[in-house]
Amino acid sequence: APVALRLSGALDRNALRLALADLVERHESLRTVFAEDGEGAYQVVRDAAESLPTLAVVETDEERLRGDLTREAGHPFDLATEIPFRAALFAPSEHDHVLLLLTHHIVSDAWSRAPLARDLTAAYAARVAGEAPQWAPLPVQYADYSLWQREVLGSEDDPDSEISRQLAHWTGALAGLPDQLELPYDRPRPSVATYRGDRIPFRLSENLYARVGEVARDVQASPFMVLQAALAALLTRLGAGTDIPLGTPIAGRTDEALDDLVGVFLNTLVLRTDTSGNPTFAELVRRVREGNLGAYANQDLPFERLVEAVNPERSLTRHPLFQVLLTLNNTDYEGALASLGELPGLTAEREPVESSVAKFDLAFGFTERRDATGQANSLEGVLEFSTDLFDRATAETFIDRLLRLLDHAVATPDTRVSDIDILAASERDRVLVDWNDTVCEVPGRSVVELFEERVAAVPDAEAVVAGEVSLSYGELDARAERLAGLLSELGAGPERFVAVALARSVDLVVALLAVWKAGAAYLPLDTEYPAERLAYMLQDADPVLLLTTSDLTSAVPSESLVPRVLLDDPDLQAHLSEPAGSDRLRAHHDLNGSAYVIYTSGSTGRPKGVVVPQGPLVNFLVAMRDRFDLG
Repeated sequence: APVALRLSGALDRNALRLALADLVERHESLRTVFAEDGEGAYQVVRDAAESLPTLAVVETDEERLRGDLTREAGHPFDLATEIPFRAALFAPSEHDHVLLLLTHHIVSDAWSRAPLARDLTAAYAARVAGEAPQWAPLPVQYADYSLWQREVLGSEDDPDSEISRQLAHWTGALAGLPDQLELPYDRPRPSVATYRGDRIPFRLSENLYARVGEVARDVQASPFMVLQAALAALLTRLGAGTDIPLGTPIAGRTDEALDDLVGVFLNTLVLRTDTSGNPTFAELVRRVREGNLGAYANQDLPFERLVEAVNPERSLTRHPLFQVLLTLNNTDYEGALASLGELPGLTAEREPVESSVAKFDLAFGFTERRDATGQANSLEGVLEFSTDLFDRATAETFIDRLLRLLDHAVATPDTRVSDIDILAASERDRVLVDWNDTVCEVPGRSVVELFEERVAAVPDAEAVVAGEVSLSYGELDARAERLAGLLSELGAGPERFVAVALARSVDLVVALLAVWKAGAAYLPLDTEYPAERLAYMLQDADPVLLLTTSDLTSAVPSESLVPRVLLDDPDLQAHLSEPAGSDRLRAHHDLNGSAYVIYTSGSTGRPKGVVVPQGPLVNFLVAMRDRFDLG
């Protein structure tokens, strides 16, 4: 985890190098490498004299500084050979430096920043004075904690051990957990996650955070629980369902002897939130409180062991058990880091370090900000999101909606989750007005008349394509006109049906247009349907004839007595290909007349035929033409 500090003043680089070496000597975790044998990885604590940390000095300028910091912060550690701690010193000017401290997350957590800052300050001050730091020995080292944890948890072979008890809790609490939250993604998941990401900062005002605290006190919960309830409610409202698993880190420093130690004590908990039944927001916070207290009481089971025990479906595209992380840092990291401002001859302030990594689909992080008295009075937030899945604009709407939902929920906590407004006025206007702007002029003419107007306007323009076969508007009109004449001779006309069993092809378009030119309506037949269903549809609709091809005619029940016209008959194809004559079929096209009949699925009984009139069909086609500018 990188921490960057801008140091102004006369920096003693040699004293800084010695102070960094003092840190590594004091904290064994900073000089631990991870070897591997046949049984897996194991820790090797190196001798301090052999573990001097790297201090790369980079001459730069303000224009290049941001990129230099990002590049160094992305340094990949070789954990088998390289100690997991390094520093880089960027020098944009003679009396202005930026110090980047980089520790691998395997040996350091966010809570480690405070002891790291205090010890670096003490060591640097001593080295500037030409002395070694005089600090009290640490009561324990990280390896001691590891042995203690193993002793406390016991063996899984012992059913009465602490680890067995916690395993039983978690396997029950997470039974039936969804493998993945269905979020409103902008893109499908890649086959393998790239972990590319972006970050958007935001802020909760003092007033809003104060009201969060009031709701927390009213329901005997914590501010974190209120934030968790709000995020779970938002995800439910966005379509993720009512079973919302959220991940969160927990400090794990349950003994004051660990307070001054650099190491990884945090664990990851899965907080399962039930939003079903449309509870009020206050009720949801109470549910969160009850579930979280059980999780906190069983916080020692390592997350990796939890994953093995629950055994969710594994995937290279998503994080197991949860894909959304929620954190609230209420430890005064900034106060601890401010102690670096006490470096002799220097003033220090935080320098932002950009990150382009996202370990989760979404990670909402909150940090308390304090006033001059040390009292927390506001929250700064950041949303880290996967750019594999979300655009920045989408991530910004998540933030806006979370803040809007939280604002309404803590103002009126008795409001039910479904009634909390999450849309901005502009979004509501877009949904209710812009997307419902379906007004269009109804031409008062049939599909055939509109088509023939198009033929007259652009007879040579391409009208239909199927594979390597295409027809212009003029050619399509001529073929449909000739087929319509034949259909009319065979009995097709107003309020009569012509069954059509054809594959997707140019001939299908010709056939449907010809049916309408003859004044009739069509009955589409899917030859993949069971024979019994097709037979029922033919009997019920009573078509005057059937248009099909020789390869599909056997799929239509043979007991049907409907006359058949085979469109792939060579003589008929030759007839349809003849140039158009001057005489045209003048069938009457009533907008209230039938255009086609479609049958329901029949899942609750026999399928029912629904007749669609010409008028509504024309209105729909014209609306689509105008909306998508189809000409």
